Amino acid sequence: MVLGMSLHVFTVVHVLITVVELVAGALVMLKLMQGELSGLTSTFLISAGLTSVTGFLFPFHGITPADKLGVITLLTTGVAAFALYCFDLLGGWRRTFVISVVITLYFDAFVAVVQSFEKVPALHALAPTGNELPFAIAQGVVLLMFLYFGFVSLKRFRL
Repeated sequence: MVLGMSLHVFTVVHVLITVVELVAGALVMLKLMQGELSGLTSTFLISAGLTSVTGFLFPFHGITPADKLGVITLLTTGVAAFALYCFDLLGGWRRTFVISVVITLYFDAFVAVVQSFEKVPALHALAPTGNELPFAIAQGVVLLMFLYFGFVSLKRFRL
């Protein structure tokens, strides 16, 4: 039981929050690349924080790589929220916001790829340990995409 829910129900809730975050984050990123701020930014930031927090509640023993990534993601989410809500994206806070959003969304996309290779049978068959070339290629493509998204967003997003 986690928060009064069976582990299965809690996992479904965590996954749904993560899907909301990834979709909202993708839409936020598209708007940043168009030079605009999205109305879904708060949805993205809240769901990103909830994704990390609920991830910490799974019954694992010891600190896992996912826990470390969750801490980093919480920090970048917090920095993005701080830049937006405390400093209104003024001066260098605009750049800080964009970088923080890109990093937050990238790390959660990274985890989504890891989970896909672990849970989707066809992908798992291609990379059963996560050390195989198809997994590395997928993660490399995701990284390159986010580097591009970040670069374009930094160039175009102005207030």
